[in-house]
Amino acid sequence: MPLLIKNRELGCIHSTAELFEKFPHLQESAKTFRSRPLVDVDPKCLLYVHQREFAATTPADKFVSIIGSDDATTCHLVVLQHTGSGATSLAHCDGSSTWSEVPLFVKAVASLSTFCKEGRFELHIVGGFNDDSRRSHELSLEILAAFQKQKEEIHLETCCITEVNDVVCDRTHRPAVYGIGVNVKTGEVFPASFTDKGPAEELRSARTFMGGQMADIYDCSRGLVKVGPCKWSPNLDIAFWLSQDDDTILKYLSTSPKAEPPHFVRHIKSTIQFVLEHPDPDDLFPSAEPQLFHRTEGGDWERLLHP
Repeated sequence: MPLLIKNRELGCIHSTAELFEKFPHLQESAKTFRSRPLVDVDPKCLLYVHQREFAATTPADKFVSIIGSDDATTCHLVVLQHTGSGATSLAHCDGSSTWSEVPLFVKAVASLSTFCKEGRFELHIVGGFNDDSRRSHELSLEILAAFQKQKEEIHLETCCITEVNDVVCDRTHRPAVYGIGVNVKTGEVFPASFTDKGPAEELRSARTFMGGQMADIYDCSRGLVKVGPCKWSPNLDIAFWLSQDDDTILKYLSTSPKAEPPHFVRHIKSTIQFVLEHPDPDDLFPSAEPQLFHRTEGGDWERLLHP
């Protein structure tokens, strides 16, 4: 089925500029979206999604009110909702395998909406900027094309991507919006920042850094965050990066060195340190089972040792 914008088919486009020329209201709504105040989300109601992760849930979830993600430069944050069931998925896409990832998001929301005879799928995409390598532009087009290939009819509602998510600071292009949250009770999508990125932040970052593919990290039927099992090969060569200066790490380990948030280098180094301390990830997953985390009465995520 086609991707629809105000009930018109998107059709074939060759650039994001062509998209916004064909549907100028998308550009206007993106300007409105990026001008909204940044919400600092309370960790006690949050399910945080890292790069190459997605999560889906419904308004009935007693443990999660907001799904969110940030630190997206060339990456794109994708929210898919079903208006009948209220089911919502948020994904942090970096272009590693877009064509195989998008069907996962659609299937996740569809499976939570099977009982619903009314409603439609609505799509919100935020991310990217005018980066020198044009990675953002390529990923924008790839995500749109992948959604056009789905059998479900999907309506594009928010499209704050690439050039309309671009801002120039000190003659440097950066994303206007780095992070978003979605309220799973109301469906509202908004610019957001996050002080807490757990549980298992270092393990989840290591999985992605060492080449892990897109992962569904949440079991909404039980309210459990699930991580792994993960696989990586011992690689002592990565210790080299711990002795390098910030500029070198940014140059070689970022897709957008001038636009990264200030904590990027610190995050990369802590991730590498974690990998070096755990050369055999099998040790992190007894009986080859995922690490599971549940929400305590106080609102924190806690490891579930005996599921």
